[in-house]
Amino acid sequence: MTTIRIDHASRWFGNVVAVNDVTVEIAPGVTGLLGPNGAGKSTLIHMMGGFLAPSVGTVTLDGAAIWRNESVYRQIGLVPEREGMYDFLTGEEFVLANAELHGLDDPGAATRRALGTVEMEYAADRRISTYSKGMRQRVKMASALVHDPSVLLLDEPFNGMDPRQRMHLMELLRQMGAQGRTVLFSSHILEEVEQLASHIEVIVAGRHAASGDFRKIRRLMTDRPHRYLVRSSDDRALAAALIADPSTAGIQLDADEHALRVQAVDFGRFTTELPRIARSHGIRLLTVSPSDESLESVFSYLVTA
Repeated sequence: MTTIRIDHASRWFGNVVAVNDVTVEIAPGVTGLLGPNGAGKSTLIHMMGGFLAPSVGTVTLDGAAIWRNESVYRQIGLVPEREGMYDFLTGEEFVLANAELHGLDDPGAATRRALGTVEMEYAADRRISTYSKGMRQRVKMASALVHDPSVLLLDEPFNGMDPRQRMHLMELLRQMGAQGRTVLFSSHILEEVEQLASHIEVIVAGRHAASGDFRKIRRLMTDRPHRYLVRSSDDRALAAALIADPSTAGIQLDADEHALRVQAVDFGRFTTELPRIARSHGIRLLTVSPSDESLESVFSYLVTA
């Protein structure tokens, strides 16, 4: 059972705090690291992979410090988001180089197995410069798997993949998690994480915001206050009726938009009561649209919840 432990770890670059006092444990199985772009996911993954030292705190693999500990690299495979590939090499040469760096007994056989795992045998002898974004992602994956690591860290691995490639990679990661490996992948797409991860860690603005299975995280997001823009045939009468209902916490008349801005604190009740109240007062609803559905606003709520 290989486990990564991050304990009160922070990482800053000059005056910029990329990761701020994060404590989390990544256990065997598939874990999704969820957060908006710029949240600190890549920095956290690079610390787990041994490519960055925490400014304070510790990052360990089964109790052993990862930073400047070459022995742990045999257990870790990393698929970075940014590409630092040698385009003049073929896919096979690129993966083989990594196999040889790990000192494997039969690097050629390991290379062929890894390329077969990601379904890249057909393009193994082509130069990487001719690869599509999805093909590059898969050959990076093969390079990370060539030494059969017990820990796999993937930073936005589905970027650039077509639907078939995405489904294949998801199934591969599920299998690896079921085998007892520790798999962590980052994403800013909630549905992507829902389909794959058994456990989710949420990071926002460098801080650990939430932890749990998908149902728990989704419930936190659903239960947060929602803001709606509502237009009707009689905004003033609708506002007077809504403000008396416990599903709302605040209503503002927006003269410029000719609409109401409503804060709903009970999402389920509000969605059923709004049409009922309008109907009972003879008011016609013209527009009901969420005004705070960006990922940033949802995640920001988790930080302060």
